[in-house]
Amino acid sequence: MNFENVSMVSVRHVHAPHRITSAEIQQRLAPTMQRLGVQHDLLEAVAGIKERRFWDEGFEPSDAATLAGQAVLDATGIDPGKIGVLLNTSVCRDYIEPSTACFVHANLKLADTCSNMDIGNACLAFFNGMEIVGNMIERGQIDYGLIVDGESARFLTESTIARLQQPSTDMKTFRQEFASLTTGSGAVAMLLGRSDLTPDGHRFKGTVSLADTAHNRLCLGQVDRGWTDTKGMLLSGIELSSRTWAKAQQELGFTEADVDHYCLHQVSQVHAYQLASNLGVDIEKALLIVSEFGNIGPASVPIVLSMASDLGRIKSGERVVLAGIGSGINCMVGEVIW
Repeated sequence: MNFENVSMVSVRHVHAPHRITSAEIQQRLAPTMQRLGVQHDLLEAVAGIKERRFWDEGFEPSDAATLAGQAVLDATGIDPGKIGVLLNTSVCRDYIEPSTACFVHANLKLADTCSNMDIGNACLAFFNGMEIVGNMIERGQIDYGLIVDGESARFLTESTIARLQQPSTDMKTFRQEFASLTTGSGAVAMLLGRSDLTPDGHRFKGTVSLADTAHNRLCLGQVDRGWTDTKGMLLSGIELSSRTWAKAQQELGFTEADVDHYCLHQVSQVHAYQLASNLGVDIEKALLIVSEFGNIGPASVPIVLSMASDLGRIKSGERVVLAGIGSGINCMVGEVIW
């Protein structure tokens, strides 16, 4: 999907306040890991994750998404009454119903004419939200749309640790649930608008996606438990990403040499480097944050973009490619001209 009149007005992130190190988690699991003969520093040595963040206990995903949404409104000065749609894209939700979006909508005091809903597609949901809002702007339905995401890893991590501490835990269970210990917390929001209304915005050129849903059982998750075939997910994801990458280069019109920055969905250090190597991507063009923040799900790519902007890594006119893989499996690539 290519856009002609869509710009990114602002993207802002909020870090969760509590640092939880992998050393702490591994210490709590030491008896199980020793019994199973598992490398004691597995999270750091294999996944490359040294720490992740937690919100305060009782802090809801909508609270996190609200913080990021308010940061965008404060940064842009846009009248909230002009926002035509609010999409919440987090994997984590306050309740099954009502939507988490409705809490964020109320917290931000958006207009009654602003549609609001949750969009779910594992780690690609924020990307999907960008595409949906972009389509609505391109069709002239709205002038501005806000995408938000608030992820909280506390409950899943604590539930997984408690389960893996049980004497009955075997190697198969440990391997299947290991990926749940790599998740992190964070929040991010993005305001998209009509380019003719936002001359200082960053042009959102569009997205390209492919699906390979024959692999829909490689990564399964509930609120308190996840099962992942890590090797299968890595191999299948890289294969699909190669095809998506070729399609994106053709449809969006770029080569590796044209790209100034990559914002990649980061599951682990190993995954990021393997993906870059497979695609022929210069990893030095990518800001890697997974060692400090873990896998923040659909918030990962926009948080990387926001952080790269804050660090002054991205200059006006530079080409930024966004890329992600989500369980299911699906893959998406997008491009922004800064």
